[in-house]
Amino acid sequence: MLLHAPRDIEAAVAAAECVVRTHERLVEILRPGLRLSEIDSHVARTLDDLKCASAFIGYRVRGHPPYPSHACLSVNACIVHGTHTMPQPPLAPGDLLSVDIGVRHRGFIGDAAWTYAIGGREPLAESLMDCGKESLRRGVAAMQPGRPLLDWARTVQTFVEREKGFHLVRGLGGHGYGRSLHAPPFIANSVPSYPGEWPDAGRRFEPGMLLAVEPMIAVGTTEIRSEGDQWPIYTADGSLSVHYEADVLITPDGPRNLTEAMFGLPDVVGN
Repeated sequence: MLLHAPRDIEAAVAAAECVVRTHERLVEILRPGLRLSEIDSHVARTLDDLKCASAFIGYRVRGHPPYPSHACLSVNACIVHGTHTMPQPPLAPGDLLSVDIGVRHRGFIGDAAWTYAIGGREPLAESLMDCGKESLRRGVAAMQPGRPLLDWARTVQTFVEREKGFHLVRGLGGHGYGRSLHAPPFIANSVPSYPGEWPDAGRRFEPGMLLAVEPMIAVGTTEIRSEGDQWPIYTADGSLSVHYEADVLITPDGPRNLTEAMFGLPDVVGN
């Protein structure tokens, strides 16, 4: 869908702000020793307090059971779609926790993710996190009206893989959204390597587009693995990963990052 009506834009902005507020409240409680179930319960209470609902819990994809958590909670080698029910010890110092929060509010979706280091971090983790944030910042700036979606992928991939030497995982990417959580177009994070790999690559950014863009980056591989019909997706080699996601409205004057305030979140929490 293309957003042009002021009241629809206002509602989309409000939904994105709910995501930002939830992250801001979450960093106040993140610390070593917390279990993922405690984090998910905190997210649920926060969403209720903000008068919105999780866009994730109960979400269905063919071949998977309904998604069981209010937020996606992914630790270390888990790239995305981690759940509070997966086997995972309490958070430990040095863990990287990626939290993806999706909300329904005033008829619109908000959907954005950030990665946090628990209690401290090693230099490699710091470099990986810095790479994730900067790739998101540069990629959003490339989302100019009239330009192809390919500009996003080219910008992000050049920075992550050529300049920083990390790896964008393949097969995952961003998406359109609005009144539904997922909608066309698909936004790949890497340039297609063969004809037809990414049919939307030549589509243009249009004013009114709502897009959730999300670099997912690993230290050692572009490949992923999962276990049966379970939701969590891991790096194939078990290396560290990060996930950053922003909600972007394309305007006639350029991209507007509706979750821009998340760049002010702390990298290290609970120290």
